[in-house]
Amino acid sequence: MSAEPSVSPEAPPVPSATMPGLPALPVVTAGPIDCPAEDAGLTGGTRLANGWIEGFENDGDMCVFTLEIPQSGFYDLLFTASSIGGYKENHVLVNGENLGVIITDSETFAQCGFPRVYMDEGENTVGLLKYWGWIRLESLTVTPSAAPDPALYDISAKLSNPHANESAKRLMSYLADSYGSLILAGQYSEKGLFGSESQAIYTETGQYPAVIGLDLIDYTPSRVQRGAKTDAVERAVEAWENGAIVTFCWHWNAPEPYLVDEGDWLWWRGFYTQAVKDFDLAAVTDGRDAEGYALLVRDIDAIAEQLKRLQDAGVPVLWRPLHEASGGWFWWGASGGDAYIQLWNLLYQRLTFEHGLNNLIWVWNGQSADWYPGGETVDMVGEDIYPGEKVYTSQAAKFFAVQYDKMLVLSESGFLPDPDICVRDGAMWGFVAPWTGEFISERMIEREMLLHFYNHERVVTLERLPDLHTYPMRD
Repeated sequence: MSAEPSVSPEAPPVPSATMPGLPALPVVTAGPIDCPAEDAGLTGGTRLANGWIEGFENDGDMCVFTLEIPQSGFYDLLFTASSIGGYKENHVLVNGENLGVIITDSETFAQCGFPRVYMDEGENTVGLLKYWGWIRLESLTVTPSAAPDPALYDISAKLSNPHANESAKRLMSYLADSYGSLILAGQYSEKGLFGSESQAIYTETGQYPAVIGLDLIDYTPSRVQRGAKTDAVERAVEAWENGAIVTFCWHWNAPEPYLVDEGDWLWWRGFYTQAVKDFDLAAVTDGRDAEGYALLVRDIDAIAEQLKRLQDAGVPVLWRPLHEASGGWFWWGASGGDAYIQLWNLLYQRLTFEHGLNNLIWVWNGQSADWYPGGETVDMVGEDIYPGEKVYTSQAAKFFAVQYDKMLVLSESGFLPDPDICVRDGAMWGFVAPWTGEFISERMIEREMLLHFYNHERVVTLERLPDLHTYPMRD
């Protein structure tokens, strides 16, 4: 961002959780549009063979369908595809804009749905661009979307912890009241509310984020033993005392005996699967590795001490542990969904009932429905999305595909969605929190979009938050 202070437009009125609902757009009544593989334009190494498109192997490999849309509105995209070698993700581009990814995990042809895409009447393009690649594509079918159920945004404010304290209940009440009408502006920043990322946003927009993201990584014992230091807890208290909401993730460095600690995988990268050796999470959680179990409990107890400091300071926390699990790149996701769910339950039970942490709002960010531990230990669901540079789409397909009767948030992102598009599409993420450093730079988010987002009538910034110490609690 520019270091020069800028004049922001006049700020809109403080958003209210009672703002009018989202606009109702006409439901499309046209029939389906079928696009066989041979109708697609091919780019890079993609090729037509045996009645399907293959060759999604290198960056830039892509196919594009050009189709005539009979009526402006929302459509579902149904790709008939198969994977080569298991789970795959590939980018979906509509009229050149990256709207998200389709997931292909069947090695026989099956429909892969991509819901609720807005297209105007007339000529439109739908492209599939190599991300992980290694799929075969037989056809695309475009069908009208059903109108979303208004009850989608009517979520409970009741927390999973029966002993949740007043500060957590007040915060969840506000978030539940706002859901579907407002989007809270968030930002990860190592130095908290007044760190470089938040300061850059304030310089450009005259506003601070409402939600500040921090990490408990350097409280992990295997990092503390190597001299790691952090003031993340103090930064969280500072943010809360200045009116902001706090969210924490935990890049959990594996215990010392399991660290590779050589070559490209030194100790400080110990949350990655490749930086961990001789560790079987399933063996730990089912009792076969007693030493590993004891070390994990030790780590949980160390983190509990820091969360207790926040509870003692009156700070409620949007708590997002064990994130991005199903991707497999972090060790807590490397042993499959069953072991992960057992670890989630261990963490939940120990923090909630052994340590009496009643200030936590549990944000599950496992990223795959098969890894969901169940609503009785989850208060909110997070999605982490990194679609590339200068992408401002709502990512509505992901929003509507991932529903658990919980508030859905962009718990970590590499972009800002355009609030106007979110409102149009109905993809009203509870909050949006870009990651640190370059992800809030001009290269990723242009100044005009930053201004548009932070001064939008549907976006809540720090200055527009209510007093969460006195916000009325609801059941």
